Amino acid sequence: MSITADHPRSPANAGTTTGSGAAPPRFRGSSALRQIQVLSGRSLRALREPALVLPGILEPILMLTVFSQVFRSVSQTQSFPAGVSYIDYLLPAFLITSAVSAGLKSGVALTTELNNGIVARFKSMPIHTGTILIGRSIADTVLNAVNMVVMLVAGALVFGYGPAGGVLGSLGALLVAVVLGWSLGWVFMALSAWLRKPEAMQPVGGMVNMVLLFASNAFVPTDGLPSWLRAFAEVNPMSHAITAARDLALGDPDAGTVLATFGICAVVVAVIAPLAIRNFRRAS
Repeated sequence: MSITADHPRSPANAGTTTGSGAAPPRFRGSSALRQIQVLSGRSLRALREPALVLPGILEPILMLTVFSQVFRSVSQTQSFPAGVSYIDYLLPAFLITSAVSAGLKSGVALTTELNNGIVARFKSMPIHTGTILIGRSIADTVLNAVNMVVMLVAGALVFGYGPAGGVLGSLGALLVAVVLGWSLGWVFMALSAWLRKPEAMQPVGGMVNMVLLFASNAFVPTDGLPSWLRAFAEVNPMSHAITAARDLALGDPDAGTVLATFGICAVVVAVIAPLAIRNFRRAS
């Protein structure tokens, strides 16, 4: 891979002089857009490796299989929405939980590259530091979207997923999950650039993921939770994202909730992305 393949002159030749004695212009690398394109393509090469892609696809499907059976009796309780099958209730939530897991993987992958020397190699090139993180963010978002599409297809073919919102509602839920995963990816990359070690990033991110997941409305309506847990679940940001995705899938969207979710994601990226780039610049 070469970020600077378009340019005939290399940094090693930047100090030489031409026959007329005039120094050539200093090489400054390719454009930021070109760098993002190449770095994104580098991360997306994982799609060519089944051993790297299959675990990310199979893990949420296996979890969906288990939870759809373990909690299926919840659909018979009074607090459960009438006329809704449990798989239609659960799958939109799994899109959101998968988005959180995808964000965590972005952070873990970044800490790995900080420690295996690849970032040091990038630093020796005329590359804008921010394009490294932007490229990873784009690639991980695409991979996350692919995994979610596979999950929706498997849910329809294997589990009988068919919510009232139909295909458009499910695509809306997918969009909410993808945007959420994109914003959380920046949060976890900022955290990883601060921690700098995969063995530290994995447990911290896993703990945050577990708390947000099980103290939410992902598996059961909040009305069925103990009062102290219900109070936390109702302010849990994951619960609000799940509600937005679930309402879209079930054909009863609340525009305010959906727009608020997108707005919060945009604010998170606007605030955290510069922090992530600054931490990354210091870490590398």
